[in-house]
Amino acid sequence: MANRTVNTALYVHGTNPQYLIDKTCRQRIYDSLYWKEHCFGLTVTGVMEKAVDLTAIGGCFGSTNRPTEFICLLLKLLQLQPDRQMVDALVDQEDFKYLRALALVYFRLTEKPKEIYPKLEPLYKDYRKLRQRLYSGKHEIICVDELIDKLLTEQSVFS
Repeated sequence: MANRTVNTALYVHGTNPQYLIDKTCRQRIYDSLYWKEHCFGLTVTGVMEKAVDLTAIGGCFGSTNRPTEFICLLLKLLQLQPDRQMVDALVDQEDFKYLRALALVYFRLTEKPKEIYPKLEPLYKDYRKLRQRLYSGKHEIICVDELIDKLLTEQSVFS
């Protein structure tokens, strides 16, 4: 039950929203301890509370493709499919940079290009620093504007 998309969710880009994350990474997320302990039964507000405590962004890392907490929460958001007004509020808020980063990636994955560019381009002025967990397991410092640039120009951000 914890690995299913909510019944009221709509297809995104012609597919189940969870399928926007690579199958291998998605399977690693389902098998991870963080997913089983912290993401089971979460609501959208619970995901927001967890996102406030994040310390890094990223996808799967290391030789075993271990998922970061960030990608686990992103998958949970894809399952819950919050409404557009809530996502807009999360993107526009400036208090919690990792919550904003999570909302930005979710917005980029689920919305149409016609809506993405006008929403994300004004956020180029956000120069706060984020820690990104690289595939090698090391951390790198990037700014929010660099994340936005990757979201707008690259096909895969956390590979």
